[in-house]
Amino acid sequence: MVIEPRILYFGTPVVLLTTRNPDGSANLAPMSSAWALGRTVVLGVGAEGQTARNLAQHPDLVINLPPPELWEAVERLAPLTGRDPVPPAKADRFRFEPAKFAAAGLHPIRSEVVGVPRVAECPLQLEARAVSVLPDVTGDFRIVEAHVVRVHADPALVVPGTQHVDPARWQPLVYNFRHYFGLGPELGHSFRSETASEHAALSAQQCVA
Repeated sequence: MVIEPRILYFGTPVVLLTTRNPDGSANLAPMSSAWALGRTVVLGVGAEGQTARNLAQHPDLVINLPPPELWEAVERLAPLTGRDPVPPAKADRFRFEPAKFAAAGLHPIRSEVVGVPRVAECPLQLEARAVSVLPDVTGDFRIVEAHVVRVHADPALVVPGTQHVDPARWQPLVYNFRHYFGLGPELGHSFRSETASEHAALSAQQCVA
């Protein structure tokens, strides 16, 4: 059948974006329109939000990837905005909050390359710089191309002796038609996988157990 859903978030990982406000403080915003091309991460952010304004003026950002157990912290951020006054389109459901980290119960830690903090509770953190911020075809969003300059990973997620994230241990928080999910057990791997080893298989068995 033909349907007309209001949204097309058909299952993508949640990220928490850290950007720099004009006064030098950090803004923290949840979003789920993100995908990677090599060392470039493409982001879709609302044109009226503080994140889009920040990136148009200051390119530094951190793409923090929360695990499923942080979904409530993400949801605490969802109705907040760093814009003051609140844009008219958001005024009925959002409120201004300058202290986003505290409101979510999360903690900032210093980045090593860019000038905005990372989220301590996120086991994967990508320091990056926006190289392009352009409007989408509707004008309602900004499409951001961000170049990743440093990757931080919880050691427990890294395959020992490699530079690879262990896909059997890393669990993203997935936003699926405005509902939060984790992943199920591994079904298999691509022929291009560099982590299809006995170690990864053992990790998958442990996760299922």
